[in-house]
Amino acid sequence: MDAIKKTNDFVFQTYFRQGKAFIRGEGVFLFDEDKKKYTDFLAGIAVCSLGHCHPKITEAIARQAATLVHVSNLFYTRPQADLASKLCEKSFADRVFFANSGAEANEAAIKLARRYFQKNGEKQRYKIITMEQSFHGRTMATLSATGQDKIKQGFYPLLEGFSFVPFNSIDALKDEIDETTCAVMLEPVQGEGGIIPADDGYLKAVRDLCDQKGILLIFDEIQCGMGRCGTLFAHELYDVTPDIMTLAKALGNGFPIGAMLATDGAATGFDYGSHATTFGGTPLATAAALEVVNIIGEESFLEEVRQKGRYFKGKLQELKEKHSRVVGVRGKGLLLGLELDKDAAFFVEELLKKGFIINGIQDKILRFAPPLIIKENEIDRLISELDSLL
Repeated sequence: MDAIKKTNDFVFQTYFRQGKAFIRGEGVFLFDEDKKKYTDFLAGIAVCSLGHCHPKITEAIARQAATLVHVSNLFYTRPQADLASKLCEKSFADRVFFANSGAEANEAAIKLARRYFQKNGEKQRYKIITMEQSFHGRTMATLSATGQDKIKQGFYPLLEGFSFVPFNSIDALKDEIDETTCAVMLEPVQGEGGIIPADDGYLKAVRDLCDQKGILLIFDEIQCGMGRCGTLFAHELYDVTPDIMTLAKALGNGFPIGAMLATDGAATGFDYGSHATTFGGTPLATAAALEVVNIIGEESFLEEVRQKGRYFKGKLQELKEKHSRVVGVRGKGLLLGLELDKDAAFFVEELLKKGFIINGIQDKILRFAPPLIIKENEIDRLISELDSLL
């Protein structure tokens, strides 16, 4: 209880914490101060995708911490070079900019999109169109880019140059693009907005529209990327590539790191001195992330994620057919949502008492983002408890 009291006394009260202090993690399990064991179906909000204290990640961090931690980006380091080349090898991208978080990666993407056009003399192009219900971060720029009014309260005036259209409406997007537009920014699967995947054909239509209008396409894959949806990057499910993509969360399996990836063409928006970070891409962070990419990037691993995702979604669908309180089931891979008629918080609290960690979003949706190493029997245990509660 000492950790709880000190936190309540000395840490800003910006989170509704759930009353547990965790002291240890192992695989898909967490242990609190009373040594009670919990099965984690949230993974630190889609972060610890390889589970807690994965031995290979732990070894990579320890080895690098004993070798070289930081020298600044005024010099070259092998872990950063290796991670950048690996990410480009595994993706559409030619260049990577490393940051410390998802919000910073999205800030870099926003700046790159604007500067790409302004550097080329099109100074009127600055507007970025994003989606209603989107979430891109908590900094002033990424908050301005987010399509949820409730998290903007008290922070006005926000940064200019963002507009919003309904997700999955290509007609609304067509109507919003004008001569000031420089980019469209979206999550292939909206996370905080309610676990809402792009409709079949939508991302292809967005890509075609951006090509017709000569504007950039940015995919925010901070929550839905890195194997979460069953492919290394969520946009691979739709056979569409962006000009710019952002990653974070699972990239370091808990070690803070973000990345902005771009094609050579889009990358020309930045040059020496145009953007920088002190801590982005340290040897320690990139050594951890390189091990993560090596593990999650294996096709056999991703096939297991797809199989478990289908199994989990099928079990949730059975709950929908059985219980009238369940409104819908949606998601991709192991990023899944169960929409209820009301009161997601009740189920979050009751499942915590029973030793399961999930969370609620948008008041009525239970979000499931377990470690990608979760097993079917562990899914069954959660489903059984949820069935009883319903």
